[in-house]
Amino acid sequence: MNVPGQLRFPDPEPELPQLPVEVVRSTRRRRTISAQQVGGVLRISMPASTTKAEEEKWVGEMQRRFRRKRAADIVDLPERAARLADRHRLPRPASVRWVDNQTTRWGSCTPQDGSIRISSALAELPTWVLDYVLVHELAHLAEPGHDRRFWALVDRYPRAERARGYLMAKSLEPDEG
Repeated sequence: MNVPGQLRFPDPEPELPQLPVEVVRSTRRRRTISAQQVGGVLRISMPASTTKAEEEKWVGEMQRRFRRKRAADIVDLPERAARLADRHRLPRPASVRWVDNQTTRWGSCTPQDGSIRISSALAELPTWVLDYVLVHELAHLAEPGHDRRFWALVDRYPRAERARGYLMAKSLEPDEG
């Protein structure tokens, strides 16, 4: 469905297939658990002493992380932000990038240097929600606070209210890991 005034971007693949998993247990490994994609397989290395329950937990977590990374790799975030900035008459960022370490925010902005960071958790959500968060952070480049002028800029995005509701509901869901 095309909403008037909405930018059209190619959507990422609707559902990325799960990579097959290979668990490698090592007596030399003491504490750390790591994962890497080797060919078409997600290889997860862990200590030999890891319990079956811990293994299941970490396999799920590593699959989630790699699925999120693959979804983020599909989106050209700087290009998307530039097009949204132009469309909604907002400043362009100096830089915009995905980050994995934001667990309590969907995005953040440093107006002083024009940098924007977007949680990779958004990579798996609908693109119109990602666009809303980008517009929100772009608006901070013009208005650093959350005053009336700021919200007027954010509300230029046609699905702003709907996206806010979506993100509120999403933040109430238990974490899937």
